Amino acid sequence: MSLEDRLKAEIAQTGPMPVSAFMARCLFDPDGGYYATRPRLGPEGDFITAPLVSQMFGEMLGLWAAEAWIRLGRPARVLLVEMGPGDGTLISDVLRAARLVPEFLAAAELWLVELSEPLRAAQAARLADAPLAPRWAGALDELPADAPLILLSNELLDCLPADQFVRAERGWAERRVGLSPDGELAFGLTPGHRPANAPEDLAPGLVWEVSPAQAALGAEVGARVAAQGGAALFIDYGRDRPEPGDTLQALKAHAKISPLETPGEADLTVWADFPAFAAGARSAGAQTAILTQGALLRRLGIEHRAEALARARPDRAETLARQLARLVDPAEMGTLFKACAVHAGAVPPGFEETS
Repeated sequence: MSLEDRLKAEIAQTGPMPVSAFMARCLFDPDGGYYATRPRLGPEGDFITAPLVSQMFGEMLGLWAAEAWIRLGRPARVLLVEMGPGDGTLISDVLRAARLVPEFLAAAELWLVELSEPLRAAQAARLADAPLAPRWAGALDELPADAPLILLSNELLDCLPADQFVRAERGWAERRVGLSPDGELAFGLTPGHRPANAPEDLAPGLVWEVSPAQAALGAEVGARVAAQGGAALFIDYGRDRPEPGDTLQALKAHAKISPLETPGEADLTVWADFPAFAAGARSAGAQTAILTQGALLRRLGIEHRAEALARARPDRAETLARQLARLVDPAEMGTLFKACAVHAGAVPPGFEETS
């Protein structure tokens, strides 16, 4: 039985399910979820992430990680962690750039937090010749707790499930996934409540998204950083202040489709809620700061890196310029994508003016 058929049967028996539950099933169901069974990244897949746009993205994060280690006082052992490592491209570029600081690589213990078996296989293949051999964990709580950590994550928050609430003419309603009269998946509204962080005077018809999973991850990361020392960097597309909006989308073969179409065969996402994520981290004793992706990459020197690559390969100068623009320009990924640092003690590279 397909995931779609199982979802229909479950809804018919128990009633409409929250958007967060529907997202979780579509992405992580062990027998039909997108990431569990058929993740497809890159030009031939369903979507492209920043590491696949240009090697410069990962190289900047590699230098960020090495400098963060230096600011920690060069500990003899440090956990270098990536959460949601995709096909391994980002951490491969990170490690290549980190070769410039061999003492950092000598101190680093590489951990990849990944549940998907297909993606673990892709990561192992990508890192077969890497300077550090990876170890895998299914969750943060499986990592060692006896050393500081430097944690990287790109486009992970957007796949953590969110609930949606709608300001109706009279009170609030929750958006849920139910069945239409002909038995197909359909969105509907059930009586709900005003989310705690939603304004009381929100205009009728607007959607307010809440992701307890993103806030909980912020708290977990913050607790780890506060207890062990270190820094974390989360980059994703999303909001840096509370605001309304229906951001639920599905991508298949680089095109947007209905989130209810072909469950488990498309990547389902919502915008990262950086205010909630950062608040969770601060509640656990860590400090946070938020920048746009473009601002952070520029502070880390991506423009100088692009110039150096263009000098070495003049035949690729135009391509490099397009890649740089894709990563930093406000009209591309530069403003929509945000970077959130979680730290204890030393301010991480690039965030000095925001802490």
